[in-house]
Amino acid sequence: MSIPHFSPDAWRYIFNTPLECGLRCVSLLLAAYPTPCDLQRLVQYEYLLVHSGDVPQGPPSLHPASPHRSGELLVRRALIERGILFMMSRHVVCRDLSPQGIGYLAGDMALPLFDSLESPYTRTLRERAVWVGERFGSMSGESLDRFMQDNWSNWGAEFTREAFVRGGGQ
Repeated sequence: MSIPHFSPDAWRYIFNTPLECGLRCVSLLLAAYPTPCDLQRLVQYEYLLVHSGDVPQGPPSLHPASPHRSGELLVRRALIERGILFMMSRHVVCRDLSPQGIGYLAGDMALPLFDSLESPYTRTLRERAVWVGERFGSMSGESLDRFMQDNWSNWGAEFTREAFVRGGGQ
């Protein structure tokens, strides 16, 4: 059996897809278990997971910093929703309906899925998810919203300042 050939643009079929966002959300739900997370919290947690270096005393970010990354908070919600739905179809995530609203929990297949993934990225992903849970898990929704709003304009702004200093911000 031969190894399949991968084209140089194969990354486009994995990165920023429902699969990738779904895996990140599953890592967060495993770290939060048994506490359900609503969609808003997952969107915020997912940003903090990827860009943990944006948080004072946070660990290095999982992905490199990008200009205006705070805008990700505005566009990732639909992608995260699709990722959660994909993971629900595989029993990796389950929906929790309560008087407080709709929440999501790690499903029966979440731990077996992550136990089968052994890459350094996956290990770091799980570490960051635990950090997000420990750092932000006890915050109320309002407190987390306030934290995100208070810091949102700073995330990615260093690129704008750097471009201005270099003469590119005119």
